[in-house]
Amino acid sequence: MGHNFAMSKAVVSSLYDSEVFRMACRQFDQAADAINLPDTLRDRTKYPRRCLAVSLPIRRDDGSVTVFEGYRVQHNLSTGPSKGGVRFHEKVTLGEVAALSMWMSWKCSLVGLPYGGAKGGVIVNPRELSPTELEHLARRYMQELVGFVGPQLDIPAPDLGTNEQIMAWMMDTYSSHVGHITPAVVTGKPIALGGSQGRREATGVGVAYLVRKYLEDLSLPIEKATVAIQGFGNVGGEAALALTSMGARVVAISDYTGALYNAAGIDVKKALAYVQYAGVLKDFDGADPITNEELLELECTVLVPAALERVIHQDNAARLKCRVLAEAANGPTTNEADRILEARGDIEVIPDVLCNSGGVIVSYFEWLQNLQSYYWDKGEVLAKLTVMLDRAKDAVEYQKRKFKFSRRLAALTLGIERVAEAKQKRGLFP
Repeated sequence: MGHNFAMSKAVVSSLYDSEVFRMACRQFDQAADAINLPDTLRDRTKYPRRCLAVSLPIRRDDGSVTVFEGYRVQHNLSTGPSKGGVRFHEKVTLGEVAALSMWMSWKCSLVGLPYGGAKGGVIVNPRELSPTELEHLARRYMQELVGFVGPQLDIPAPDLGTNEQIMAWMMDTYSSHVGHITPAVVTGKPIALGGSQGRREATGVGVAYLVRKYLEDLSLPIEKATVAIQGFGNVGGEAALALTSMGARVVAISDYTGALYNAAGIDVKKALAYVQYAGVLKDFDGADPITNEELLELECTVLVPAALERVIHQDNAARLKCRVLAEAANGPTTNEADRILEARGDIEVIPDVLCNSGGVIVSYFEWLQNLQSYYWDKGEVLAKLTVMLDRAKDAVEYQKRKFKFSRRLAALTLGIERVAEAKQKRGLFP
Protein backbone atom coordinates (compact mmCIF):
# COMPACT_ATOMS: atom_id res chain seq x y z
CA MET A 1 0.00 0.00 0.00
CA GLY A 2 2.83 2.36 0.93
CA HIS A 3 3.98 3.17 -2.59
CA ASN A 4 0.56 3.89 -4.10
CA PHE A 5 -0.48 5.86 -1.04
CA ALA A 6 2.61 8.08 -1.37
CA MET A 7 1.87 8.61 -5.06
CA SER A 8 -1.73 9.62 -4.40
CA LYS A 9 -0.52 12.09 -1.77
CA ALA A 10 1.85 13.74 -4.22
CA VAL A 11 -0.95 14.14 -6.78
CA VAL A 12 -3.37 15.65 -4.25
CA SER A 13 -0.92 18.25 -2.96
CA SER A 14 0.68 19.29 -6.26
CA LEU A 15 -1.42 22.47 -6.33
CA TYR A 16 0.13 23.72 -3.08
CA ASP A 17 3.58 22.19 -3.48
CA SER A 18 6.17 24.40 -1.77
CA GLU A 19 8.79 24.11 0.95
CA VAL A 20 6.52 25.55 3.64
CA PHE A 21 3.49 23.41 2.64
CA ARG A 22 5.67 20.27 2.69
CA MET A 23 6.85 21.32 6.16
CA ALA A 24 3.23 21.65 7.40
CA CYS A 25 2.42 18.25 5.85
CA ARG A 26 5.42 16.60 7.54
CA GLN A 27 4.25 18.01 10.87
CA PHE A 28 0.78 16.61 10.19
CA ASP A 29 2.11 13.17 9.19
CA GLN A 30 4.19 12.94 12.34
CA ALA A 31 1.19 13.88 14.52
CA ALA A 32 -1.19 11.57 12.61
CA ASP A 33 1.25 8.67 13.09
CA ALA A 34 1.57 9.47 16.80
CA ILE A 35 -2.21 9.22 17.35
CA ASN A 36 -2.76 6.39 14.81
CA LEU A 37 -5.18 8.46 12.73
CA PRO A 38 -7.04 6.05 10.41
CA ASP A 39 -6.08 6.21 6.72
CA THR A 40 -9.69 6.98 5.78
CA LEU A 41 -9.46 10.26 7.71
CA ARG A 42 -5.87 11.29 6.97
CA ASP A 43 -6.08 13.02 3.61
CA ARG A 44 -9.52 14.48 4.40
CA THR A 45 -8.10 16.11 7.52
CA LYS A 46 -4.78 17.08 5.99
CA TYR A 47 -5.51 18.81 2.68
CA PRO A 48 -7.29 22.14 2.26
CA ARG A 49 -10.99 21.99 1.45
CA ARG A 50 -10.79 24.59 -1.32
CA CYS A 51 -8.93 27.61 -2.63
CA LEU A 52 -9.55 30.65 -4.76
CA ALA A 53 -6.96 32.45 -6.91
CA VAL A 54 -7.91 35.92 -8.14
CA SER A 55 -6.53 38.60 -10.48
CA LEU A 56 -6.72 42.07 -8.96
CA PRO A 57 -6.41 44.91 -11.48
CA ILE A 58 -6.14 48.34 -9.83
CA ARG A 59 -5.73 51.82 -11.29
CA ARG A 60 -2.53 53.46 -10.06
CA ASP A 61 -2.21 57.12 -9.13
CA ASP A 62 -0.45 57.83 -12.45
CA GLY A 63 -3.40 56.39 -14.44
CA SER A 64 -1.72 53.07 -15.30
CA VAL A 65 -3.24 49.70 -14.37
CA THR A 66 -1.38 46.98 -12.47
CA VAL A 67 -2.73 43.44 -12.03
CA PHE A 68 -1.88 41.76 -8.71
CA GLU A 69 -2.50 38.11 -7.84
CA GLY A 70 -4.31 37.05 -4.67
CA TYR A 71 -5.40 33.84 -2.93
CA ARG A 72 -7.74 32.57 -0.25
CA VAL A 73 -7.42 29.00 1.05
CA GLN A 74 -10.09 27.45 3.29
CA HIS A 75 -8.53 24.43 4.93
CA ASN A 76 -11.36 23.12 7.06
CA LEU A 77 -15.06 24.01 7.28
CA SER A 78 -16.13 21.01 9.37
CA THR A 79 -15.90 22.71 12.77
CA GLY A 80 -17.44 26.09 11.90
CA PRO A 81 -16.76 29.01 9.57
CA SER A 82 -13.11 29.26 8.60
CA LYS A 83 -10.91 31.96 10.13
CA GLY A 84 -7.57 33.44 9.19
CA GLY A 85 -5.55 36.48 8.25
CA VAL A 86 -4.78 38.13 4.92
CA ARG A 87 -1.16 39.01 4.20
CA PHE A 88 0.08 41.57 1.69
CA HIS A 89 3.67 40.54 0.96
CA GLU A 90 5.84 40.29 -2.14
CA LYS A 91 6.82 36.67 -1.42
CA VAL A 92 3.30 35.26 -0.92
CA THR A 93 2.71 31.91 -2.65
CA LEU A 94 -0.35 29.65 -2.80
CA GLY A 95 1.64 26.95 -0.96
CA GLU A 96 2.50 29.34 1.87
CA VAL A 97 -1.13 30.43 2.20
CA ALA A 98 -2.23 26.76 2.25
CA ALA A 99 0.30 25.89 4.99
CA LEU A 100 -0.83 28.86 7.09
CA SER A 101 -4.47 27.79 6.66
CA MET A 102 -3.55 24.31 7.97
CA TRP A 103 -1.87 25.77 11.04
CA MET A 104 -4.94 27.94 11.64
CA SER A 105 -7.13 24.81 11.69
CA TRP A 106 -5.00 23.15 14.36
CA LYS A 107 -4.71 26.40 16.34
CA CYS A 108 -8.46 27.12 16.42
CA SER A 109 -9.14 23.51 17.34
CA LEU A 110 -6.44 23.44 20.04
CA VAL A 111 -7.80 26.51 21.85
CA GLY A 112 -11.41 25.35 21.52
CA LEU A 113 -12.80 27.85 18.99
CA PRO A 114 -15.74 26.88 16.72
CA TYR A 115 -13.71 27.69 13.61
CA GLY A 116 -11.87 25.99 10.80
CA GLY A 117 -8.62 27.41 9.41
CA ALA A 118 -8.21 29.73 6.44
CA LYS A 119 -5.63 32.18 5.12
CA GLY A 120 -5.38 34.75 2.37
CA GLY A 121 -2.62 36.61 0.61
CA VAL A 122 -1.83 39.08 -2.15
CA ILE A 123 1.57 39.21 -3.89
CA VAL A 124 2.46 42.86 -3.31
CA ASN A 125 4.87 45.04 -1.38
CA PRO A 126 2.37 47.34 0.39
CA ARG A 127 5.12 49.89 1.06
CA GLU A 128 5.29 50.52 -2.69
CA LEU A 129 1.61 51.54 -2.91
CA SER A 130 0.12 54.91 -2.02
CA PRO A 131 -2.76 54.92 0.53
CA THR A 132 -5.24 55.30 -2.35
CA GLU A 133 -3.73 52.38 -4.28
CA LEU A 134 -3.72 50.26 -1.12
CA GLU A 135 -7.42 51.00 -0.62
CA HIS A 136 -8.17 50.03 -4.23
CA LEU A 137 -6.29 46.73 -3.77
CA ALA A 138 -7.99 45.88 -0.45
CA ARG A 139 -11.44 46.63 -1.84
CA ARG A 140 -10.80 44.73 -5.08
CA TYR A 141 -9.57 41.68 -3.14
CA MET A 142 -12.70 41.65 -0.97
CA GLN A 143 -14.92 42.21 -4.02
CA GLU A 144 -13.49 39.01 -5.55
CA LEU A 145 -14.10 37.13 -2.28
CA VAL A 146 -17.71 38.25 -1.73
CA GLY A 147 -19.27 34.86 -2.52
CA PHE A 148 -16.52 33.03 -0.68
CA VAL A 149 -16.52 34.78 2.73
CA GLY A 150 -19.11 35.86 5.31
CA PRO A 151 -19.81 35.82 9.06
CA GLN A 152 -20.91 32.17 8.91
CA LEU A 153 -18.58 31.11 6.09
CA ASP A 154 -15.06 32.58 6.34
CA ILE A 155 -13.87 35.54 8.40
CA PRO A 156 -10.63 37.29 7.31
CA ALA A 157 -8.37 39.27 9.67
CA PRO A 158 -5.11 41.26 9.49
CA ASP A 159 -1.75 39.56 9.02
CA LEU A 160 1.65 40.62 7.63
CA GLY A 161 1.35 43.86 5.67
CA THR A 162 -2.32 44.45 6.56
CA ASN A 163 -3.93 46.35 9.42
CA GLU A 164 -7.21 47.60 10.86
CA GLN A 165 -7.63 50.23 8.13
CA ILE A 166 -7.42 47.53 5.44
CA MET A 167 -9.98 45.48 7.38
CA ALA A 168 -12.25 48.56 7.49
CA TRP A 169 -12.11 48.89 3.69
CA MET A 170 -12.80 45.18 3.27
CA MET A 171 -15.75 45.28 5.67
CA ASP A 172 -17.18 48.33 3.89
CA THR A 173 -16.82 46.64 0.48
CA TYR A 174 -18.62 43.50 1.67
CA SER A 175 -21.33 45.52 3.45
CA SER A 176 -21.95 47.64 0.32
CA HIS A 177 -22.37 44.45 -1.69
CA VAL A 178 -24.88 42.76 0.68
CA GLY A 179 -26.75 46.01 1.31
CA HIS A 180 -26.31 46.35 5.09
CA ILE A 181 -23.43 46.81 7.50
CA THR A 182 -21.88 43.44 8.36
CA PRO A 183 -19.10 44.02 10.90
CA ALA A 184 -18.72 40.26 11.62
CA VAL A 185 -17.34 39.56 8.12
CA VAL A 186 -13.81 40.51 9.24
CA THR A 187 -12.04 40.91 12.57
CA GLY A 188 -9.19 43.22 13.56
CA LYS A 189 -11.31 46.28 12.62
CA PRO A 190 -11.06 49.79 14.11
CA ILE A 191 -13.05 50.15 17.35
CA ALA A 192 -15.39 52.66 15.64
CA LEU A 193 -16.51 49.96 13.17
CA GLY A 194 -17.11 47.16 15.66
CA GLY A 195 -13.54 46.20 16.50
CA SER A 196 -12.85 44.68 19.90
CA GLN A 197 -11.00 46.31 22.75
CA GLY A 198 -7.69 44.49 23.17
CA ARG A 199 -7.64 42.98 19.65
CA ARG A 200 -4.63 44.93 18.34
CA GLU A 201 -2.39 43.85 21.23
CA ALA A 202 -3.94 40.38 21.70
CA THR A 203 -1.34 38.25 19.88
CA GLY A 204 1.65 40.00 21.50
CA VAL A 205 0.03 40.07 24.95
CA GLY A 206 -0.79 36.35 24.61
CA VAL A 207 2.83 35.57 23.68
CA ALA A 208 4.08 37.54 26.72
CA TYR A 209 1.57 35.87 29.05
CA LEU A 210 2.64 32.37 27.97
CA VAL A 211 6.33 33.31 28.21
CA ARG A 212 5.77 34.37 31.80
CA LYS A 213 3.85 31.16 32.61
CA TYR A 214 6.59 28.94 31.15
CA LEU A 215 9.33 30.90 32.93
CA GLU A 216 7.40 30.32 36.18
CA ASP A 217 7.34 26.59 35.40
CA LEU A 218 11.14 26.74 35.01
CA SER A 219 11.48 28.77 38.27
CA LEU A 220 13.01 31.64 36.30
CA PRO A 221 11.83 35.09 37.50
CA ILE A 222 10.69 37.23 34.57
CA GLU A 223 12.38 40.26 36.17
CA LYS A 224 15.75 38.63 35.46
CA ALA A 225 14.87 37.49 31.92
CA THR A 226 16.47 38.92 28.79
CA VAL A 227 14.46 38.83 25.57
CA ALA A 228 15.44 39.00 21.87
CA ILE A 229 12.59 39.63 19.43
CA GLN A 230 12.96 39.06 15.69
CA GLY A 231 10.28 41.13 13.98
CA PHE A 232 8.99 44.42 15.36
CA GLY A 233 5.60 44.65 13.65
CA ASN A 234 2.29 44.46 15.47
CA VAL A 235 3.01 41.14 17.20
CA GLY A 236 6.69 41.72 18.05
CA GLY A 237 6.07 45.29 19.18
CA GLU A 238 3.14 44.42 21.45
CA ALA A 239 5.01 41.39 22.86
CA ALA A 240 7.99 43.66 23.61
CA LEU A 241 5.75 46.19 25.40
CA ALA A 242 3.96 43.51 27.43
CA LEU A 243 7.19 41.71 28.42
CA THR A 244 8.79 45.01 29.44
CA SER A 245 5.77 45.85 31.61
CA MET A 246 6.18 42.42 33.29
CA GLY A 247 9.77 43.33 34.19
CA ALA A 248 11.73 41.53 31.45
CA ARG A 249 14.62 43.26 29.67
CA VAL A 250 14.29 43.42 25.89
CA VAL A 251 17.90 43.39 24.60
CA ALA A 252 17.32 42.99 20.85
CA ILE A 253 14.66 43.84 18.26
CA SER A 254 14.61 43.77 14.46
CA ASP A 255 12.69 44.37 11.25
CA TYR A 256 13.47 43.74 7.58
CA THR A 257 16.09 46.54 7.58
CA GLY A 258 18.22 44.81 10.25
CA ALA A 259 18.48 44.19 13.99
CA LEU A 260 19.49 46.23 17.04
CA TYR A 261 21.15 45.06 20.26
CA ASN A 262 21.66 46.72 23.63
CA ALA A 263 22.74 44.49 26.54
CA ALA A 264 21.45 47.07 29.04
CA GLY A 265 17.97 46.92 27.51
CA ILE A 266 16.16 48.78 24.74
CA ASP A 267 13.59 51.49 25.48
CA VAL A 268 10.67 49.74 23.73
CA LYS A 269 8.28 52.69 23.87
CA LYS A 270 10.92 54.93 22.32
CA ALA A 271 11.61 52.33 19.61
CA LEU A 272 7.89 52.00 18.80
CA ALA A 273 7.53 55.80 18.59
CA TYR A 274 10.57 55.92 16.29
CA VAL A 275 9.09 53.24 13.99
CA GLN A 276 5.79 55.10 13.84
CA TYR A 277 7.67 58.22 12.76
CA ALA A 278 10.38 56.72 10.51
CA GLY A 279 8.56 53.61 9.26
CA VAL A 280 11.55 51.34 9.98
CA LEU A 281 13.98 50.59 12.84
CA LYS A 282 17.04 51.50 10.76
CA ASP A 283 19.10 54.30 12.39
CA PHE A 284 17.27 54.10 15.75
CA ASP A 285 19.92 55.34 18.16
CA GLY A 286 19.00 53.38 21.29
CA ALA A 287 21.03 50.27 20.38
CA ASP A 288 23.85 48.94 18.16
CA PRO A 289 23.16 47.42 14.72
CA ILE A 290 23.55 43.65 14.27
CA THR A 291 22.13 41.29 11.61
CA ASN A 292 18.84 39.40 11.91
CA GLU A 293 20.89 36.17 11.85
CA GLU A 294 23.02 37.35 14.79
CA LEU A 295 19.90 38.25 16.76
CA LEU A 296 18.65 34.66 16.56
CA GLU A 297 21.92 33.38 18.07
CA LEU A 298 22.21 35.89 20.93
CA GLU A 299 22.55 34.63 24.47
CA CYS A 300 19.19 35.40 26.08
CA THR A 301 16.52 33.86 28.30
CA VAL A 302 13.76 34.11 25.70
CA LEU A 303 13.98 34.21 21.90
CA VAL A 304 10.82 35.38 20.13
CA PRO A 305 10.72 34.88 16.34
CA ALA A 306 7.84 37.20 15.39
CA ALA A 307 8.34 37.63 11.63
CA LEU A 308 8.26 35.11 8.78
CA GLU A 309 8.29 31.30 8.75
CA ARG A 310 11.36 29.02 8.55
CA VAL A 311 13.92 31.37 10.18
CA ILE A 312 15.20 28.69 12.56
CA HIS A 313 16.64 25.91 10.41
CA GLN A 314 19.23 23.13 10.44
CA ASP A 315 22.09 25.60 9.96
CA ASN A 316 21.41 27.73 13.04
CA ALA A 317 19.35 25.53 15.42
CA ALA A 318 22.47 24.13 17.10
CA ARG A 319 23.71 27.68 17.79
CA LEU A 320 20.65 29.05 19.59
CA LYS A 321 21.52 30.23 23.11
CA CYS A 322 18.07 30.87 24.58
CA ARG A 323 16.28 28.97 27.35
CA VAL A 324 12.78 29.47 25.91
CA LEU A 325 11.84 29.71 22.23
CA ALA A 326 8.46 31.47 21.98
CA GLU A 327 7.08 31.11 18.44
CA ALA A 328 5.13 34.32 17.88
CA ALA A 329 5.37 33.83 14.09
CA ASN A 330 3.71 30.96 12.23
CA GLY A 331 6.05 28.09 11.31
CA PRO A 332 9.34 29.78 12.29
CA THR A 333 11.09 26.45 13.01
CA THR A 334 11.72 23.89 10.25
CA ASN A 335 11.26 20.14 10.76
CA GLU A 336 15.04 19.64 10.71
CA ALA A 337 15.57 22.38 13.31
CA ASP A 338 12.87 20.79 15.48
CA ARG A 339 14.80 17.52 15.54
CA ILE A 340 18.02 19.36 16.50
CA LEU A 341 16.27 21.27 19.32
CA GLU A 342 14.64 18.07 20.60
CA ALA A 343 18.01 16.28 20.63
CA ARG A 344 19.56 19.22 22.51
CA GLY A 345 16.84 19.12 25.17
CA ASP A 346 17.92 22.41 26.77
CA ILE A 347 15.41 24.76 25.09
CA GLU A 348 11.71 24.89 25.97
CA VAL A 349 9.74 25.48 22.77
CA ILE A 350 6.33 27.19 23.01
CA PRO A 351 4.95 26.08 19.61
CA ASP A 352 3.26 28.58 17.30
CA VAL A 353 -0.20 26.98 17.42
CA LEU A 354 -0.26 27.70 21.16
CA CYS A 355 2.10 30.67 21.47
CA ASN A 356 0.44 33.08 19.05
CA SER A 357 -3.16 31.93 19.52
CA GLY A 358 -4.09 35.09 21.47
CA GLY A 359 -4.84 36.86 18.18
CA VAL A 360 -7.43 34.39 16.94
CA ILE A 361 -8.95 34.03 20.43
CA VAL A 362 -9.65 37.77 20.61
CA SER A 363 -10.75 37.74 16.95
CA TYR A 364 -13.33 35.19 18.09
CA PHE A 365 -14.37 37.56 20.89
CA GLU A 366 -14.70 40.38 18.32
CA TRP A 367 -16.88 38.18 16.10
CA LEU A 368 -19.09 37.24 19.07
CA GLN A 369 -19.49 40.90 20.05
CA ASN A 370 -20.41 41.80 16.44
CA LEU A 371 -23.03 39.03 16.24
CA GLN A 372 -24.56 40.10 19.58
CA SER A 373 -24.09 43.87 19.03
CA TYR A 374 -22.92 43.91 22.65
CA TYR A 375 -19.40 45.03 23.48
CA TRP A 376 -17.01 44.25 26.33
CA ASP A 377 -14.38 46.45 27.94
CA LYS A 378 -10.66 45.73 27.60
CA GLY A 379 -10.31 44.21 31.06
CA GLU A 380 -13.06 41.68 30.30
CA VAL A 381 -11.50 40.79 26.93
CA LEU A 382 -8.01 40.22 28.38
CA ALA A 383 -9.37 38.28 31.39
CA LYS A 384 -11.27 35.93 29.06
CA LEU A 385 -8.13 35.61 26.91
CA THR A 386 -5.96 34.43 29.81
CA VAL A 387 -8.61 31.85 30.83
CA MET A 388 -8.52 30.32 27.33
CA LEU A 389 -4.71 30.44 27.11
CA ASP A 390 -4.41 28.71 30.51
CA ARG A 391 -6.84 25.99 29.42
CA ALA A 392 -4.93 25.38 26.16
CA LYS A 393 -1.54 25.37 27.93
CA ASP A 394 -2.80 22.88 30.54
CA ALA A 395 -4.18 20.58 27.80
CA VAL A 396 -0.86 20.68 25.90
CA GLU A 397 1.20 19.96 29.04
CA TYR A 398 -1.10 17.06 29.98
CA GLN A 399 -0.83 15.57 26.45
CA LYS A 400 2.95 16.04 26.54
CA ARG A 401 3.32 14.18 29.86
CA LYS A 402 0.79 11.46 29.07
CA PHE A 403 2.35 10.40 25.76
CA LYS A 404 5.92 11.65 26.33
CA PHE A 405 5.54 13.87 23.25
CA SER A 406 7.46 17.03 22.43
CA ARG A 407 5.40 20.13 23.19
CA ARG A 408 4.85 20.79 19.46
CA LEU A 409 3.66 17.23 18.88
CA ALA A 410 1.36 17.49 21.91
CA ALA A 411 -0.20 20.72 20.59
CA LEU A 412 -0.55 19.45 17.02
CA THR A 413 -2.05 16.10 18.01
CA LEU A 414 -4.70 17.84 20.16
CA GLY A 415 -5.65 20.19 17.33
CA ILE A 416 -5.63 17.51 14.63
CA GLU A 417 -7.59 14.99 16.75
CA ARG A 418 -10.46 17.43 17.22
CA VAL A 419 -10.69 18.31 13.52
CA ALA A 420 -10.50 14.62 12.51
CA GLU A 421 -13.19 13.70 15.03
CA ALA A 422 -15.52 16.39 13.65
CA LYS A 423 -14.98 15.10 10.09
CA GLN A 424 -15.52 11.51 11.18
CA LYS A 425 -18.71 12.31 13.12
CA ARG A 426 -20.14 14.35 10.24
CA GLY A 427 -19.37 11.55 7.79
CA LEU A 428 -18.83 11.78 4.04
CA PHE A 429 -21.55 13.42 1.97
CA PRO A 430 -22.53 10.75 -0.59
